[in-house]
Amino acid sequence: MVVDKSAAQRRQLAIHLAHADYEVVEAATATEALELCRERMPDFILSGWMMEGMTGPELCREIRKTRENAFIYFILLTSKAEPADMAFGLECGADEFLTKPVDATHLLARMRAAERILRLKDEAQRATAQLTNTLESLRQVQADMDRDLSEARRLQQGLMGERQVRFGDVSVSKMLRPAGHVGGDLAGSFAINARRFGVFAIDVSGHGVAAALLTARLATQFSASLDQNVALFINDLGLYDSRPPVMLARYLNHLMLTDFHTDSYFTMIYAVVDHVSGEVRMVQAGHPHPVVQRANGDMEVLGNGGLPIGVVENAAYEEITVKLGPGDRLLIASDGLLDATSKAGEVLGEEGLATIMRTNRATSGIGLLEAMVWSVLAYTGGRQEDDISALLIEHLGQSA
Repeated sequence: MVVDKSAAQRRQLAIHLAHADYEVVEAATATEALELCRERMPDFILSGWMMEGMTGPELCREIRKTRENAFIYFILLTSKAEPADMAFGLECGADEFLTKPVDATHLLARMRAAERILRLKDEAQRATAQLTNTLESLRQVQADMDRDLSEARRLQQGLMGERQVRFGDVSVSKMLRPAGHVGGDLAGSFAINARRFGVFAIDVSGHGVAAALLTARLATQFSASLDQNVALFINDLGLYDSRPPVMLARYLNHLMLTDFHTDSYFTMIYAVVDHVSGEVRMVQAGHPHPVVQRANGDMEVLGNGGLPIGVVENAAYEEITVKLGPGDRLLIASDGLLDATSKAGEVLGEEGLATIMRTNRATSGIGLLEAMVWSVLAYTGGRQEDDISALLIEHLGQSA
């Protein structure tokens, strides 16, 4: 579009541009130019500076304001060569200046250069549109993944069963808090017979979906279904009984190395609890040490560590025996609690965990486990870098 109050000037420019294969429309005033812009979207506007009603720079400003999403290359035609005038034109949105009288060769050279700029802009717009579409697709995929992972988290929480169960005078509370949507920790319990029950705490190496899948597979080994639980068998009296904890650890170690076909391993504590006598028989396979808090507040750390499950064939495991009396409680926690690190780089450790238990001595059950998590998060400044899981076994006898 050529905009100029001089018909002769417009005609001269139109002829030069038409000979160069440009399609040209003319406007005598800025108002007429704006009307034509609403009907037809030009790629270029060549506008004189001084016109009736609106100057060339004012026309450019109006074009930029009303055509935010459509770029028009704007060239001011002027006899004004003062730097202040050129600065004003640029502030109004002009892209180029041509001094009157306009030389045809100079004009066409500027037009070709402007075409290259417009082509680059069109390519950038196409690339931006493609990128926008791609990002939208990725957002949709991410939303679908988040929904799937949220459902997986809910299912993984369901692997624990009831968060708090009771066997006679003994209460078992469980807590699982993955660092991400899903994690590699698991804690659970199951009845063995009228007198005894089993508890297990597992921490699979690694994090995320891969660890969660192995955790889910291991959960089937401790199924609530008596026919599928590898810890159980039918004794000579035709009653369900539990395999000794050490024997179960050896069996799972062999299973990991021969049947699971994975480079992962896991730490574990498996315990058989007699809720009548209070006797606890357990095996520690690389899991953090269990901690007993007696009714009088004294703390005892149990076990010698042991090897994780799935590392060495024919690994040796030791049985740990402890007796819980009324008011005593046994905590089995994953390293997500003990290895929590403050902003200063200090590890919470067993002493820190014992301090939290003493501080919350009057709290029990799920309340104690949740208080421990909040204490640990306060210690780390809100950061959780590893999955957190815990089992709390409490003897609720008459003197508790």
